[in-house]
Amino acid sequence: MFWKFDLHTSSHLEALLDKEDVTLTELMDEEDVLQECKAQNRRLLLFLCQDQCMQELVRMITTEPPAGGEETKRFKYPNIACELLTSDVGVINDKLGNEEPLLETLYAFLEQPSPLNPLLASFFSKTIGNLITRKTEQVISFLRRKEEFLSLILKHIDTSAMMDVLLRLISCVEPPPLRLETLTWLNEQKLAQRLIELIHPERDEERQSNASQTLCDIIRLSRDQAGQLQEISQPDPLLTVLESQECVEQLLQNMFSGERTESCIVNGIQVLLTLLEIRRPVVDGVMDAQGFERSYTVNSSILLAIQPHLTHFHQLLLEPPKRDPMLTALGVWEDPLGNTRLHVARLVASLLYTSSSSHAVVAQELCRLNTMDVLLDLFFKYTWNNFLHLQVELCVAAIIRPCAHEMRLQEKIKPQEDASQEQDLTETPCLADLFQHCHLVQRILEAWEENDKMQSEGGMRRGYMGHLTRIANTVVHNVEKGPVHTQISSLITDLPEDYRGRWETFVDQTLSETNMKNTIDLVNCYTCTSRDDMESPFPKELTIQQAFSDYQIQQMTANFVDQFGFNDEEFTDHDDSIGATFDRIAEININIDAGQDSANTAVFDACSKERIQPFDDDEEDIWEEKEINYATQTKSRNR
Repeated sequence: MFWKFDLHTSSHLEALLDKEDVTLTELMDEEDVLQECKAQNRRLLLFLCQDQCMQELVRMITTEPPAGGEETKRFKYPNIACELLTSDVGVINDKLGNEEPLLETLYAFLEQPSPLNPLLASFFSKTIGNLITRKTEQVISFLRRKEEFLSLILKHIDTSAMMDVLLRLISCVEPPPLRLETLTWLNEQKLAQRLIELIHPERDEERQSNASQTLCDIIRLSRDQAGQLQEISQPDPLLTVLESQECVEQLLQNMFSGERTESCIVNGIQVLLTLLEIRRPVVDGVMDAQGFERSYTVNSSILLAIQPHLTHFHQLLLEPPKRDPMLTALGVWEDPLGNTRLHVARLVASLLYTSSSSHAVVAQELCRLNTMDVLLDLFFKYTWNNFLHLQVELCVAAIIRPCAHEMRLQEKIKPQEDASQEQDLTETPCLADLFQHCHLVQRILEAWEENDKMQSEGGMRRGYMGHLTRIANTVVHNVEKGPVHTQISSLITDLPEDYRGRWETFVDQTLSETNMKNTIDLVNCYTCTSRDDMESPFPKELTIQQAFSDYQIQQMTANFVDQFGFNDEEFTDHDDSIGATFDRIAEININIDAGQDSANTAVFDACSKERIQPFDDDEEDIWEEKEINYATQTKSRNR
């Protein structure tokens, strides 16, 4: 009966608030204190917004709790205090953002010696970040009066929560005029240059990594929000500095000064890759340009700064920082590829995609250094490193399939005067280098033949074969059409006669068969009336199971036809209206004869008998009604 239970959800907080000597910790011990706070319980908020209570809450999230006991219990009150302060309740935001003594207590957390407690740092970051969003003008004004603010943030940059504080200042300040004012202040404090100084071989790895990630986030956020500053006709000062030639040169000097460490080189390359991001739309073709979506224009000053250091990056491919042998599933690698060479490969791919006629000197320098030849050597040496294979594939694609807008740039820079000049405009030196000096076609043929030989002897298929197939398809596709198809056709014609003949046979037979296998239409498999109609791609022991699946699908198709009254002619009649994507649906042949047992039905029966074991007639039926003898049961219990 409902009146036996008290279904009223009255909070114990009300009873506690009636007490004259109630303490803050007593209220925080209540499970629903956060819920009541967010529900804006008036009496609770009046209590929490007292000066003494607010100071205590801020002190909890900025002071190390007493040692001893379990870590979860030690940080119980700091965690609840942080949730209360960031509950996004107006009166709490106003109290914390407008009271300078509270801001001073919060700011004092940055003045503690390193390293900061990472959990308390996250509480501080969350609280100050909420204030930057909700009480923007007051907090920005307070921080600008603190001359050591940025120095303290960078001092503790090895704690990832400090990165969030910087990003809040860059991304969460509104309106745009105030945001520009904040960015100008950070630029005057030389934020970009000081972050670049942290990417240095003499700094610890954690500090380098966080500085690199912060720079990458600043670049992306600034580019994404550039439209807001365009309304007031002002460029982003931080982005302008980061894209300047002087800033990029300083980063490169740090990377290659003194001992070359993997951490410094990798973190520096990540910043360069972010600066080179173009995210241009995917071009029609076989291979995807690594998912580029939005279009950015890369400042030519970035490439001008990188060009003199291409020799250093090329040398890293030949002599990377020393690494210990690596244990893998296929054995021990005495000379693993390493993160350094992988990131250099990513950088080369990005440079090749970025290079256009206005700064083609970068691509030409890579050709002069024979960098693509080295990358192809690594491609075939590290058989199982698909991360590397993807980057080399992208490099080849960038050379073979230059983007359409770059070809239009060439036409604008050098107007066409005659057909011969047009031919010169579409010829690229890197393309000739790829076929004549790197021997791309010869490498594809030889690697394919070696793989076939290994597989015929019972060995494993090599890990790069999928990417090699895509590279070969890119060559074939761009021979037929594309902005440089004439040059590619000429280069293939100039191959030695032996290789030219082998390439033509490879394209017409081997590659064509491989593409066919890779694009098997499963619908055709399921609609075959007999497994003898096609060569089974399944092992013999799976034939019964596959036939069983075929039978099930045919039965479902029959039920569909019976239910909706369709026939096979109606499927084909609507083929044109469905669209090109479903062209093959016309090939489906639904042939159901309920009066005759098909071969698959017989197979189904055989499979059912194999899988479903008959019941043993001698086994006792637990549901059979039996006469119950209570005396016998009682006697057995007494035993």
